[in-house]
Amino acid sequence: MITGCVFTDVVAWFIIVACAATLYLHGYRDIKYAADAAQALKPLAGQYAYILFAVGCSMLLCLRRRFCLFPPLTPCVKEWASNPAVDKRFGEAPFFYWLYTLLIVAGGAVLLIPGLPLVKIAVLSQVVNGVVLPFVLIFMLLLINKKELMGAYVNTRLFNTVAWGTTVIMVGLSLAWFWTLRSGG
Repeated sequence: MITGCVFTDVVAWFIIVACAATLYLHGYRDIKYAADAAQALKPLAGQYAYILFAVGCSMLLCLRRRFCLFPPLTPCVKEWASNPAVDKRFGEAPFFYWLYTLLIVAGGAVLLIPGLPLVKIAVLSQVVNGVVLPFVLIFMLLLINKKELMGAYVNTRLFNTVAWGTTVIMVGLSLAWFWTLRSGG
């Protein structure tokens, strides 16, 4: 899972750099869809840049969709990804694999809806993830600090300080974001 997260972040970084170095520099500043960016790259950087951009976006969507298809379900999907059923064959864990297949097909079907603002949806899904994250962190920290549940793996004092500090910062950022919505900023 960590390798996949690092890989998608690296791909996303290269997409941002490619767009900044070519599109913005040449006056393409109103990109609403990934297809717009790919088409604009073609005359500027050549056929291969267009193909590389399309492949990079497709890979990014496939990898990210695993965790970000339905943002409120992200903790559930992450739990399923670490489920022991992953090590089993389809016949041994049919419910897991049918559910996982359904999520992938639903994510792919969303991509086929014409005119759907996928960039806005991607940004909105990450905003929702950021707003929901403090709740997940709080419950995870409460669980990981239960000695009867975690035994020897309970959090250390240093880890708790860092984790609770991060949680407080995330709650503060979420509240600040809601405040900017309220005040129209």
